[in-house]
Amino acid sequence: MVAPPDNDVLWARTLHFKHNGSPALNGVSLGVRVGEILAVTGPRGSGKTTLLQCLAGLLPTQRGEVWFNSTPVHTMGPLTRERLRRDRFGWIDPAPLLVPELNVWENAALPLMLRGTGRRRAKATALEWLERLDIGDCARKRPYALVQAERQRVAIARALAPAPTVLFADEPTAPLHSADRAHVLRTLTTAARSHGITVVLATDDADTAALADRTVALRDGRRVHTVHLPPVAETEGRAACSLSV
Repeated sequence: MVAPPDNDVLWARTLHFKHNGSPALNGVSLGVRVGEILAVTGPRGSGKTTLLQCLAGLLPTQRGEVWFNSTPVHTMGPLTRERLRRDRFGWIDPAPLLVPELNVWENAALPLMLRGTGRRRAKATALEWLERLDIGDCARKRPYALVQAERQRVAIARALAPAPTVLFADEPTAPLHSADRAHVLRTLTTAARSHGITVVLATDDADTAALADRTVALRDGRRVHTVHLPPVAETEGRAACSLSV
């Protein structure tokens, strides 16, 4: 094994993964620099979610290597990977998965309390993030009393509250309307930069990807590079072409 570059907080080499015999990743390699916001783009079924899950240790790699801060994640056992996710990583799903028995601020504070943070401090931090995401007035409500967009804001606050080293965001604004999406994305990217959080963001939305420092495109489980060609001059109205290699 060869350790990754020192400035890469995450590093993956030749990742392969199959779901029920069908390839989801086919030799993907990438590095993510400290403090970077990286967008992983591609159409539905291109392998974006599987890549994030392998990088985060949610899925054990079938072939290939994943490193976090020069530590091999691909050789870790399930309990070690679970501690890594609890202590160093944050995760945002496309659909908000909240604990129905807890109110909003308790849901947002849950990762902090699981790390051993005292209830009062965890509550204060959770409330701060809920206010930033314009949902502080719902702090004592239960998830069932919220609309989908509000629940997603709570899930994002929960992911940001413990200030993870790396935040994995899988289509984090999918349930939101365009106005809400813009505000939440600004909050997410501003928080990441101010707190030095590395973000790996899966999206098929061009406006969301444009907020990232760098973009990696996937298609059919492979990295692709897109070259945009100019319109053909002699054909009026012909759209610009793109060529994937």
